[in-house]
Amino acid sequence: MLYMIQGQDAPDSLDARLAARPEHVARLQALHEAGRLVLAGPLPAIDSNDPGPAGFTGSLIVAEFPSLEAAHEWADADPYVAAGVYTSVDVRPFKQVF
Repeated sequence: MLYMIQGQDAPDSLDARLAARPEHVARLQALHEAGRLVLAGPLPAIDSNDPGPAGFTGSLIVAEFPSLEAAHEWADADPYVAAGVYTSVDVRPFKQVF
């Protein structure tokens, strides 16, 4: 089943985000290579693909996991969680229509 994972960034966490990004992206790449990643990307803090110092407000990931529990476990192990980038992570089942 697909699950939506949305991380909410802490204020002023851009430097921590940039530092943890290579590990975060490596985990996403592994999901992609396994054919389980539907989409992933950051949520810019301003209306721009490159928000610069304004940074991001969070991230959105839609991926396949065997269960809600497995999706939670994967999200909890994200480098952005360990680095304090995310203040919270919401994981929910997702039904893709289009």
